[in-house]
Amino acid sequence: MTSQNKGTAQLTTAMVLSGTLGVFVVESGASPFNVVFFRVLFGALALGSYVVARGWLRGHGFTPRTLGLAVLGGVFIVFNWVFLFQAYENTSISVATVVYHTQPFYVVLLGALLFRERLSAAKVGWVAVAFAGLILVSGVTPGDFTSGGSYVVGVGQALLAALLYGLSTLVTKRITGVRPHLIALVQVLVGIPLLLPFADFGAMRGEGADWGWLVGLGVIHTGLMYVLMYAAYAKLPTSKIAVLAFTYPAVAMVMDWAVYGHHIGLVQALGVPLIVLASLKVTLQRAPKGPRTPRTPAAAPAPRTAAHVPEAASPTATPTASEA
Repeated sequence: MTSQNKGTAQLTTAMVLSGTLGVFVVESGASPFNVVFFRVLFGALALGSYVVARGWLRGHGFTPRTLGLAVLGGVFIVFNWVFLFQAYENTSISVATVVYHTQPFYVVLLGALLFRERLSAAKVGWVAVAFAGLILVSGVTPGDFTSGGSYVVGVGQALLAALLYGLSTLVTKRITGVRPHLIALVQVLVGIPLLLPFADFGAMRGEGADWGWLVGLGVIHTGLMYVLMYAAYAKLPTSKIAVLAFTYPAVAMVMDWAVYGHHIGLVQALGVPLIVLASLKVTLQRAPKGPRTPRTPAAAPAPRTAAHVPEAASPTATPTASEA
């Protein structure tokens, strides 16, 4: 098996695992704050064990500045998960996941707004296409705003989760010389004290199976999945990563239908290819020319960019359009 074929298999596996995230969240039966708290707890144990086993704590590369950026990115990532999981409850896994995949456009817009990054006419056009798709996918009607239902709130929560992920991306891509595994570890560790005041331990008295779903979120969706993604990024070109990233929402929609019988309507389905196409166009326009550096998500489920670099070192670690 060639290196690129191995990377394809690794990233595809990671994205398939990411697509099952919503089922694990719902089946755990826990509140969004409890789910995220135990995800970061078990995820920190899994990632920490891997990092220690590889001996990467020595010569970690963090400076006070980059460590502070990693912590700030972790705050955004943790609350991004909280809002996304709340969106699952108020809409559906399918709708929340597709709406959440507007992340790349927030990165572009926030970069232009906060850091004066160049915003071309083409990017503006594709962002407009994406949000046209978003309107279709959301399925929100004028009556939803007047009825005071939770559906509109859920769509808003998914959008807020995407916005927080975009902020984390902009912060984390300014970290250089640090392995993405270490950045991810810092970010999940940040979540433990951050969410502790919100966790309701009295509600965690379910069956052992409920705990199994929570352990799975930490070990599978935060430990194993990130290890697979980061290993794949060093082997694959940007274009292939951008395409494979859409395995995540596709699997999420299939799982939502197979397990819960939820599916999006015909009009909503028309918006999906608009978001997919626009996301690919925006992502590939953002790909660097010349010598490539890795762009890897420091916390999440659907990466868009990466480059040919050894896994051993990561000049840049950036969460770009995520996993959840």
